[in-house]
This record gives sequence, structure tokens and C-alpha cells, in this order.
Amino acid sequence: MSRAALLVLADGRFPAGGHAHSGGAEAAVAAGRVTDGPSLGDFCRGRLHTTGLVSAVLAAAAALGTDPLVLDEAADARTPSPALRTAARRLGRQLTRAARATWPHPELDALAAARPRGAHQPVVLGLTARAAGLGPDDAAYCAAYESVSGPATATVRLLSLDPFDATGVLARLAPDMDQVARRAVDAALRVREEGPDALPAASAPLLEIAAEAHAAWPVRLFAS
Repeated sequence: MSRAALLVLADGRFPAGGHAHSGGAEAAVAAGRVTDGPSLGDFCRGRLHTTGLVSAVLAAAAALGTDPLVLDEAADARTPSPALRTAARRLGRQLTRAARATWPHPELDALAAARPRGAHQPVVLGLTARAAGLGPDDAAYCAAYESVSGPATATVRLLSLDPFDATGVLARLAPDMDQVARRAVDAALRVREEGPDALPAASAPLLEIAAEAHAAWPVRLFAS
């Protein structure tokens, strides 16, 4: 298992398309729910323990070898917002392209053939971790970190927030990320034994509602 591969996969400069998405931060800023460092921390913590947890379980389960098509269908069922399903598949398609170029693997090729419009990003992330020789805990950490780093980075642009403050938010969330990653791996092991019904369905209704409103904006800085 290569720690260097984990650094490459988790690097925000990995060309997986995440820079074009705010993880709901753009809508939250417009609604006045995120205005500064503390409110960004509250937003990220809520996202981490809901959609971030689900994403981390999906990624860990895919890294363990659970059928990615089954996981993809489960991800669809746990994403009520059509706008967020579309965003997840676009991100998944871009990550698939980057992963196949970086860590060629037959399982990535098979998923690309089965889901030409893209599978859900966390499922692709887990399969990418598997192709890179990483384990389910690595995949879970990547998913958990992405769930908060995207909004934090976007808020720097949206609010002209001091990057030091945004980085401080991420650092203070480290214990939460540890907790979510541990829970995700435990749940992924249950999924392998019991099937996709063991996947959590932690919901964030306001994120779903805001995503639908955001998708209808005539002008926006981020795709989601």
C-alpha cells in the first residue's frame, strides 16, 4: 500500500473536476447561512456527518470490492435531488478519466463501459483507491476530506475569506473526519456481508433543496 498514492489521490490538484463544484457552499453563501469562518465550520461539519458519511461508506465499500454497479444504484437512491445526482455523475465521469490515465485497471474500464455517462463520484473514488493499491480506510478518508475541503476552498472565492481561516476550519474538523472515516469502514464491512441495505442514508434536506434552487440560477460561479 502506497502512502504516496494516497497523497496523489487526495491532492486538490488531481484533475478530477472538483474545482468546479462548491459542495453546496455557493447556495449557502447566497442564503446567508455561511458568512465567515465559524459559520463555514458549522456548514462543513453538518455536511461531513451526513452526505460526507454516505460518500465515505460508498467509497470504502467500493475499495473493498463490493459490486460498483450495486453501489451506484444505492447512491442514486440516497440522492433525492436530480441536480446532485447529475453533479455526482459528472464528477464521477471526470474522475474515471483521470483514474484510468493514472492507475489503469480492468475494473475502472468495466465501470466506464457500464456507466458511460459516469457513475457516482464516491463509487469511482473507491474503485480508484482499489486500483491504486489503497485500502477502504484510505478511500473513506479521501471521501470525508473532499466533502469539506471543496466547500472550504469555494468559500475563499465566494466570500474572499482569508485562506488561513478556511484551512483552520479544516484542521479543527480533523477529529470529526477521523470519526466519520472509522464509521464508514465499519459500515462498508457490513455492506460486504449484508448487502446495500446496510448502507447509511444520512440526509441533509437543506442541501438537496438548495441544490435544486442553485441549478436554476441563470448565473453562478460553480456547477453545484
